[in-house]
Amino acid sequence: MSAHLSFSERLIRWQRRHGRHHLPWQVTNPYAVWLSEIMLQQTQVVTVLDYYPRFLQRFPTVQDLAAAQQDDVLALWAGLGYYSRARNLHKAAQQVVNEFGGQLPCERSQLETLCGVGRSTAAAIAAFAFKRRETILDGNVKRVLCRVFAQDGNPQDKKFENSLWHLAENLLPSENHDMPAYIQGLMDLGATVCKRSKPLCHECPMEDICEAKRQNRIDELPRKKAAVEVQTLALYWLVIRNTDGAVLLEKRPAKGIWGGLYCVPCFENLTDLYAYAAQFGIHSDGLEEQTALTHRLTHRLLLITPFTAQQTADVSDGLWVNASNLADYGLPKPLLKYLTTR
Repeated sequence: MSAHLSFSERLIRWQRRHGRHHLPWQVTNPYAVWLSEIMLQQTQVVTVLDYYPRFLQRFPTVQDLAAAQQDDVLALWAGLGYYSRARNLHKAAQQVVNEFGGQLPCERSQLETLCGVGRSTAAAIAAFAFKRRETILDGNVKRVLCRVFAQDGNPQDKKFENSLWHLAENLLPSENHDMPAYIQGLMDLGATVCKRSKPLCHECPMEDICEAKRQNRIDELPRKKAAVEVQTLALYWLVIRNTDGAVLLEKRPAKGIWGGLYCVPCFENLTDLYAYAAQFGIHSDGLEEQTALTHRLTHRLLLITPFTAQQTADVSDGLWVNASNLADYGLPKPLLKYLTTR
């Protein structure tokens, strides 16, 4: 590629020829763009492709989402993880209806006032839906910039991140109509070519101007974040079924693991589990300990031990759900799998 072309010209030309063009959220509808950007936070495209159409079919407009019950929103989100995103999405939809007349604002600064929308997400929405000259700076983009321009610094240093923002803003194309292709190009280049390991340099439109390649520092840049130690957390599930085979569920607190989802009673120690079971006339010798299972969250490994029991006392209080209706509730992915395979 000609060396005189600017970074943005190279990227736009490459994206139009080699980038991704068939993703369902590559539209101009601001609501659909916003929804996809929230779903894509810390989640792979292939996973979002499964959830996005179902969510949009159920809540086709921001007004539909704002008017929904939070439980219905979480039920559709179940299994996608990072559940605070779903709660914030629901709150933000109500903000759009109440504060912006049901129309997503077009300026990044206003978009950033919505729950769950940070600078990079707001910029992506503004660029894709309204062709605003705004840049994103997610992990993929940081990797591209650090390599092409040999930017070397501690990824957890705020000053270094600010310098990357400054660089990214200086690289923006001059024409607004080029913005969707440019921002999509940043995403595509980082995700499909300038990958973390085994990057496809021979397919990169920046190969002949890439400083990291010239300096033989591709593997070195960007600097890796210090590894976060994965902690193991022991949890205990109390799986009580009544005489009809329905299972007892309760809503999790908004904060913490599986916030806002429905779950069987869940405890961090057996003393609390035994005390809770006693309310249903179930003593410790009436509990059957099942094989433990593991579930990996970002920085935690959950070691979950289910205890099963049959309800003996005539206690009708609580939410009892039949197996055929479990899908109507937002359940943690490992619990849904556990209950539907037994």
